[in-house]
Amino acid sequence: MFEKFYPDIYIDSVFELPLDLFAEKGVRALVFDIDNTLTPYDEAYPDSSIVELIAFLSDKGFKPMILSNNNRERVHKYNSRLRIPAVFKGGKPGTKKLMKLLASSGESPKTAAFIGDQIFTDVLCGHNAGMLSVYVHPICERDQLITKVKRPLDKIVLDEYFKKMY
Repeated sequence: MFEKFYPDIYIDSVFELPLDLFAEKGVRALVFDIDNTLTPYDEAYPDSSIVELIAFLSDKGFKPMILSNNNRERVHKYNSRLRIPAVFKGGKPGTKKLMKLLASSGESPKTAAFIGDQIFTDVLCGHNAGMLSVYVHPICERDQLITKVKRPLDKIVLDEYFKKMY
């Protein structure tokens, strides 16, 4: 019933990305959500550990990028320290802007993974595009109001996912 919402991979943190698995599957582009995936939604800039992670991923041959449903100011300010391809008002779970982002990097859904903390935007967007979808446990409990409303639904899907997978 919920299978289309199940992530392909579940991790507790972006610092647990399965890079060997990505390389094995030919995944080069790593599309990240920002809020509660890389950073709490109410922090304007990435901390040094995220800046280092993005640099490490780039050094390893991956192409990190951002697709966020947040506004221009939020995404540009956050990305000012990362300087990676980034799209604001991404329209997730739709795929139009995601496909443009991938194309601009010379990648396709088959060579990309979507990494985010929400089932009904991030995981679904990745699946809608034909990408590998990676669910990251949210960094903190603080959320924007619209996300708080959806979290109980995420929990229902994840409970079913864990029953089926484990």
